[in-house]
Parts: sequence; C-alpha cells; structure tokens
Amino acid sequence: MSVKIAKCSIGDLKKLQEVSIETFNDTFKDQNSPENMTAYLEKAFTGTQLEKELSNDASEFYFIYDNDAIAGYLKVNVNEAQSEQMGDGALEIERIYIRQQFQGRGLGKYLINKAIELAETHNKKSIWLGVWDKNDNAIGFYKKIGFVQTGAHSFYMGEDEQIDLIMTKTLN
Repeated sequence: MSVKIAKCSIGDLKKLQEVSIETFNDTFKDQNSPENMTAYLEKAFTGTQLEKELSNDASEFYFIYDNDAIAGYLKVNVNEAQSEQMGDGALEIERIYIRQQFQGRGLGKYLINKAIELAETHNKKSIWLGVWDKNDNAIGFYKKIGFVQTGAHSFYMGEDEQIDLIMTKTLN
C-alpha cells in the first residue's frame, strides 16, 4: 500500500464531486429515504457548491491516494468557514470520506493526522467534527483516537432532522 495525500484545487472539482456523491450515498443510503438522500446530494454536492467551497480561503480539501487511486478525501475549515462557532483556536474536520473499496485500511487515521498537522500549522488548540449519532463505527473510531463528545447540533437530510454529535480533540 502506497499512501499519498495531496491538496485539491479547482481543477479537481469533477473528481471531488464524483467521490463526494459516491461516498455519501454508499454510507447513508440504507438509513435514509431516497427522497431525502436526493435532496441532500443535489444541495451539498453541486458543482457550484463545491466550487464555492474550494474557493474559500478558510477551507481546504485533500485527496488521499492508495496506490495512485483516489481513496477518499478530507475537508477542513478554520475561522468563519467552520459550521459552528468554535472560536479562533479550533479547526473543523467537516468531511472525512473514504470510498467503500478502500475502507478498513487505516486511511482515516492518515487523514486525521493530516488534520492535526494543518491545525498545528494554523496554531489551533483543538480539532472538532460533527458525526451522525447513529454512525456507531465512526463514533467508536473518533473516541479511540482521543475525541470526546462536547455537544450536538441538528443536521438536515432533506426534510429529516438528524442529530450530529460534536466531538473535540484537544491538541498538545
């Protein structure tokens, strides 16, 4: 296994959109109605929306490659780009998406380490993320690597209000 992480640019928009839709759909389609999934995907992952996110200086995207194949990606936010007001000392991990065929290889840990590296570069004291309260595997993974639940917020999947746990890791 050869792992590489590379920052995304606007030229990566189509591939980013493809991986976003694929991974989100694979992860959540079985727990949500087709209507709510379609509504969310058509809002969150349009070319226009992703272009706006890629163009925001307070957000960064990184592809993770496994043997030269895109295995997934990381999106982080600082300052005003964070989806919750967590202060200037925090970096948000908004997305860690790993394609199904690459799961179970430890790639999520590589992306967490990249987020920690970015937080340290930006002089942040903590990293945080929101994770669906029904996503037991992800919650277990985050707890295992030192995240603790510090709150919760609503997340809308189409018309369905769901709860995301806010989990935070304090950095040294």
